[in-house]
Amino acid sequence: MGSRLHAMIAKEFLQLGRDRLALTLMLFVPVAMLFIFGWAINTDVKHVPTAVVDLSGSVEARKLLEAFENSQYFDIRHRAANTRELARMIDDGTARVGVVIPPDYASELARTRARVQVIVDASDPQVATSAMNAAAALGADRSLAILTETGGAVVRKDAPPLDIRVRAWYNPDLVSAIFIVPGLIGALLMQTTVSVMAIAIVRERERGTLEALVVSPIRRWELLLGKVIPNLLVAYGQMTMALGVAHFVFEVPIRGSLALLYGLSAVFMWGTLGIGILVSAASRTVPQAMQLSFMTFLPSIYLSGLLFPIEGMPRGAQYIASIIPLTYYLRIVRGIVLKGIGFEYLWPNVLPLVAFGAVVFSLSILRFRKQLD
Repeated sequence: MGSRLHAMIAKEFLQLGRDRLALTLMLFVPVAMLFIFGWAINTDVKHVPTAVVDLSGSVEARKLLEAFENSQYFDIRHRAANTRELARMIDDGTARVGVVIPPDYASELARTRARVQVIVDASDPQVATSAMNAAAALGADRSLAILTETGGAVVRKDAPPLDIRVRAWYNPDLVSAIFIVPGLIGALLMQTTVSVMAIAIVRERERGTLEALVVSPIRRWELLLGKVIPNLLVAYGQMTMALGVAHFVFEVPIRGSLALLYGLSAVFMWGTLGIGILVSAASRTVPQAMQLSFMTFLPSIYLSGLLFPIEGMPRGAQYIASIIPLTYYLRIVRGIVLKGIGFEYLWPNVLPLVAFGAVVFSLSILRFRKQLD
């Protein structure tokens, strides 16, 4: 019995050694994933993109902005001429925080009653909480410094010398579900279009029905469209149900155009369906297709900004996030659902999806034709 068991174990190890794909999935991928996620995921958000409207232009205003920069929580990247331009930057995601310094800041500061407005994009509660806490702490530190410089001069009891007023836009109550649930729509669409597409093609190849379709009168482009369209319709059905649950169960507001959301979702799914076809070409069995689909799905979940803010990731991880299509789709779906913005704000996120879809779907068609040959 022992010799037979040893022979069986040896045979399994030999087969595993010959199956390079399975060996890679078992040994190297988990280690790589552990390294990437341990390195990239960071909930301590710093260097939040910030825009400034400095209507004062005084030395005191410059000192305040230097304090914002030195805190490491705010990265002042943009200067806006007025509050309307600032609002546009926050709407399109160029800035996550806006600082408005009034024209009388210097004179009011001399009277120890200055006010500064800080506007925070609260669609991501985690980033918003970090920014709001940092702004409040900065205001307290500056007020203490002013009191020290003035020798503890008497100030009004109802306000500090520097009163930083924080306003939270889009999600003022900082409800996590309002941020997470719209993002899950993108995750569902990706999971459906990649894994279901790959599994459907591999299953037909295993059963031999794909070869039967090749020798039938149906043309190859008709065969491909016959695979793509049902998956696309199923994904749209899932999306509709998810939007209904988000709105009626989790009370997620839908402020933008649903027609625009459905249209831009097709651009996103164009690329993810291509990924599904490529996965099917690299898989010999359904379990392999499921494993490869999971490999493409997992980095997108953790590095796209679905669960963890991209601003808190190292620079290298942010570069990886910039090549993940789900990153751009999440900005689109959250921009439409939570902010109610239109295409004029969203097109910088649409262009990468168009480019990704064109490249990946073209490659997938070539691989699919090679499979049929």
